[in-house]
Amino acid sequence: MGRVTTTNRRDVLRAGAGLIAGGTLATGCGNTGTDAPPPHPAANLASTTPTSAAPTSAAPAPRAFPGQPLQITHGPSASAAVALTFHGQGDPTLATQLLTTAEKHGAHLTVLAVGSWLDAHPAMARRILDGGHDLGNHTQRHISINAMAEADARQEITDCADRLRRLTGSIGSWFRPSRTATASPLVARLATEAGYPHVLSYDVDSLDYTRPGATAITRKVLAEVTGGSVVSMHFGYADTVAALPVVLQELDGRGLRAVTTTELLS
Repeated sequence: MGRVTTTNRRDVLRAGAGLIAGGTLATGCGNTGTDAPPPHPAANLASTTPTSAAPTSAAPAPRAFPGQPLQITHGPSASAAVALTFHGQGDPTLATQLLTTAEKHGAHLTVLAVGSWLDAHPAMARRILDGGHDLGNHTQRHISINAMAEADARQEITDCADRLRRLTGSIGSWFRPSRTATASPLVARLATEAGYPHVLSYDVDSLDYTRPGATAITRKVLAEVTGGSVVSMHFGYADTVAALPVVLQELDGRGLRAVTTTELLS
C-alpha cells in the first residue's frame, strides 16, 4: 500500500469538513433521525480532534435562576420579550446570515451548538458570542441522548462542554438535550453534574427542520408565541433564514423583543 502523504491527508480532512458544512448533519431535535444519512467517517475524526482556536476572552458561565424549574420551557409570562433559540449545526454561511439578520434588528439569540459542528467550524463559537448571543451545549454528536446508556450520555454532554471551554473559556450558558424536547431524569442529572443548573427546553417549536417553507415557519411561530416564550429554531435551513426577518418584524409590532434566554430570565 502506498504511503499517505501530508497533502493527501489534508485533502481528506478538508473534504470531511466540507461535508459537515454542507448541512448533512442538520436534522431537527423533533426528528428521530431515521431519514438522516449516515455520518461521514471524517465526522468521527473531527469529533475526536482537539480544536486549536484559543478564546480571546472568557464567555459567560452557566447561571442558576432561583424560582425556575430544572427544565425551563417558558420565561416570565408577563415579559415583553421572547427567546429565539437555535440548534447550532449545518452550513456556517446560513448560520452567519441568521446572526447578522438578528443583529441588524437589534435582536439577540440563544445558540445551542453541537460539538462536532464546533470541531469543524471553531470560529463560529466566537462569532456567536461577539454578536451578543448566548452560546450553549447541544451534545457532541446530536444523537438521541435519552436513549443512551449513562456513561455514553455523560460523554455526549462533557465532550461538547470541553469543546466550548477550549474555544470560549466556559462550558456555555445552557444545555439542551439532542433529538428530544425534554431531558430524561437521567440526562437532566448528568447535565447538572456537568455544571448546568438548568436544562433548556422550549414551548414553541417552529418545525423548521421539516422544511415547510418560510411562510409556514413564520405562521407557526407567530400563532403560538407569547411573552416569555422560548422558541426552537435551527441553523442550516434556508427557509429559516428567509423567515427570521418577518418573525422579528411581527414580534416588534406586538411589543415583544427577541433577547437571549439569559436576558429573558434575568
